[in-house]
Order: sequence, then structure tokens, then C-alpha cells
Amino acid sequence: MLRRRFLVSSLALAAAPGCSEASQIVQPEPTRGLDADLLGQAEATASTLPRLHSLIAARDGEVLFERVWRGPGLDQPANIKSASKSVLAALAGIAIGRGIVEGVDQPIADYLSDRFPANPDPRLNAITVGHLLSMQAGLGSTSGSNYGAWVSSRDWVRAALARPFEAEPGGRLIYSTGTSHLTSALLTRASGRSTLALMRDWLGEPLGITVPSWPADPQGIYFGGNEMRMSPRGLLKIGELYRNDGVHDGVRILPEGWVEASWNGRGRSRFTGAPHGYGWWLKTSEGRQTAYAWGYGGQMVFVTPDLRLTTVITSDPSPVAERDDHVARLHDLHDRLLAPAAVRGAG
Repeated sequence: MLRRRFLVSSLALAAAPGCSEASQIVQPEPTRGLDADLLGQAEATASTLPRLHSLIAARDGEVLFERVWRGPGLDQPANIKSASKSVLAALAGIAIGRGIVEGVDQPIADYLSDRFPANPDPRLNAITVGHLLSMQAGLGSTSGSNYGAWVSSRDWVRAALARPFEAEPGGRLIYSTGTSHLTSALLTRASGRSTLALMRDWLGEPLGITVPSWPADPQGIYFGGNEMRMSPRGLLKIGELYRNDGVHDGVRILPEGWVEASWNGRGRSRFTGAPHGYGWWLKTSEGRQTAYAWGYGGQMVFVTPDLRLTTVITSDPSPVAERDDHVARLHDLHDRLLAPAAVRGAG
């Protein structure tokens, strides 16, 4: 269970424009598990980032720092962009644990063969559920410069399956939101229920997370891999669920072994070199493995189990005219200040 033990500064800040709650600096007690000096530096650094909306840091499930600078409040759902892919991977794991999907090695053709193009490439039959989750389907990307045409198509599932192969199934990672959307379509077919209904039933209700509706494709399949809406505190519960090996309040939500499998790197980003598992990216922080969910513009969940540290950061997701270094600065904030604060902190 998430707990909050902190001392709120007497210098409460005024509510930011458009923010439903007062932005407050949460000053942790110095013996509560995060080094106070480094945490203060993290707060000061975060305050200089104009696109940053909120930051939450928790140790052992205890929130030691939370602040909203601008944008939605900590309990207000907001667009988490591609961090949706990590949440969707959790639903896939639950479906496998419940026997609705056989496992990661099950061919997607068992559910989606009727959506294959005419005269399909035989390699479509070799794509598995695990390949979708690790982005190793081999199909050409629908992201980046291809994204607009894909979401403007009449049938997103057919369009994603019709992309030409650029690698063999199980080969190199090809980042593609269309690949994640196929996971949503597969879960809908396998369960006979919408991804929204599964999300509310399998994660929202047991974790106490409000799950608003989000966009669906022209056939009514909820967008898999983008546009989910969740509050920063809701994201923290997702991170904590993974940090606790799929268990929440003593109840197993994710099947045993799913977190370990999800955090086993399979492919690598050709842009950052970061390994990718099932819906999560991987790196090291202070020499310890950190798994992170990453949404466009800086919607981040960092989980470092060996430090018992979970961090959530939300940012302005509006497209920027030019690439900036905002996401790199968020990684630096976590790796240079927050992770060391956990190393030096008590407990």
C-alpha cells in the first residue's frame, strides 16, 4: 500500500494556472529514506524545467516528495502518451495469467488472421504475442513520419498488419505504436471485452485507479500504446505494482514471473541503445537496474527495485517545434540526484 508520511512546508505555493490543487513542496523527514540535501537539489533542478508538470518520489511505497508545478493535479487523469504501452503490457500479462491468452509464444494469427492482408506474407504467422510486447514483430513502423497516415486509415489493425517486413519476427526492435495497437486488438478478441473494460476491471478496481475512456480506432478497438489517461498517483500505483513483483496489498495482480520476464531486455532502441522488454525500457541507475515507462514529451515512471525507489514525472506533452533535451534532463534528474538520494538515505 502506498503511504504518505511527510512534513509539508509552511510556505505553501499558490495553485498553478489550470491546476486543481495547491502545488506544495513536500519536505521529507531526514530519516525517511531519501537524502535531504540531494532531494533538495532535485527539487531545485526540477523547478528549472519549464515543461515539467509534476514529480513524485516514493521509497518502500512511502511518498517522500510530491509537487505540482503546473498542469493537472496529482489525482487528475492526463494523457500519458506512450507510457500507455507499459500499462497495456500489464493487461497482457494478466490475460496470460488468467488463461485467456495461452502465453507469449502464442501466434497472433490465432486471433487476428482474418485481419491479415490479401496474399499475406507468411511471416505474419510467425509473429507471437511476445513479439508484439517486445516490439520485435518485424513489421515496418507506424510511428514517426508514418504515424499520421496510420491513424488516418480506415482500419488501424489491417494497416499495421499490412506494413512491409523490415526484420524477421523476433529480430531487431522496431518501435511502432501500431504493433502495440495489435496487442489491444488481440486482447479484445481473446477476452470478448474492450481494452477499456479490461483496464477498469483488472487494474483500475484492484489498484484504486480511476480509468477514464480514451480514443478508439474506427472499429472501436481502444488505442493500444497511446492516449491513455491516468493521474500521476495512478501511475505511481502501476510502478509500485511492478516494484512489488505484481502484488498489491498482498493480492497478486500480475502473474508470478511476469515482472521478471517484462524486465528482460530483448531488443534495443536504435536511437538510445536502451534495452526493451515487455512494454518497459531498461537502464542502470547507481549500478542498479531501473525499468522505465516512457511517454512522449516526458511522461515517465522509473522503478529501481534494489533501491526500493519509484518515481513518476509528468510533463507538457504538446509537440515542440524542435527536439529539446527535456527527456534527457529527466533521466539526469533521476540518475544524478534521486537514485543517489535513495543510496544515501536512511532505511
